[in-house]
Amino acid sequence: MEYRALSEAEYKDLEGRILYEDNHLLVVCKLPGEIVQGDKTGDETLCDKYKAFIAIRNSKPGKVFLGIPHRLDRPVSGITVFAKTSKALERLSASFRESKVRKIYLALCIAAPKEPHALLENWLIRREAMNKSFITQEGKFKEAKLAKLIYTYLGATDRYHLMQVELLTGRHHQIRCQLAGIGCIIKGDLKYGAPRSNPDGSICLHARSITLPHPVTKEDITVLAPVPDAWKGVSSLLQPRPDTPGTNL
Repeated sequence: MEYRALSEAEYKDLEGRILYEDNHLLVVCKLPGEIVQGDKTGDETLCDKYKAFIAIRNSKPGKVFLGIPHRLDRPVSGITVFAKTSKALERLSASFRESKVRKIYLALCIAAPKEPHALLENWLIRREAMNKSFITQEGKFKEAKLAKLIYTYLGATDRYHLMQVELLTGRHHQIRCQLAGIGCIIKGDLKYGAPRSNPDGSICLHARSITLPHPVTKEDITVLAPVPDAWKGVSSLLQPRPDTPGTNL
């Protein structure tokens, strides 16, 4: 099977975004705007880009297998995990489904939360025609799902507020919807109330770290993704402080 030829610049970019790799896993840093899996736009996927990369790097004439155990929204950046074998895909998918994966995000918001550290629990309903989720009352809609996350306020830049979020469930647009529900709208997220978009169409939500059981060795692996360069003034807020609950990554 033949894959699209990559320019030298594309190859180096993809190579530089690999965060962890072995015979079973490939963990990379997704850029905002990239899609992990194919959709109605028909745009090239991140998965296809890395299949082409592996085919070139490994001089592989046949088909490259990359399975997708989880996804990030198109405007979101950060850690994306691929499985390099069908067995790894099966086991990784089970780990995500059974909440054995710890996922930490960073969100740059237009306002600070009232409480510096809290558990948010909401019932969310997804409206597919709008590609949007809404907070609703328990029991009002049978298709509503319980969403849980823990946030920690990390501090302010000159204009925005940085929050660390640990996902406890994996609902559609969960972080975007729940943070907007407490007034902490993510910078650039027009769909959930931001006053203006980011120039590149991204939103300031970044999958910062992931801890998961290796599909073969079963040992926990933690991977950390660099913060986007466009997030000005954030680095100083990521240093661990003894008075802050949780772990600043």
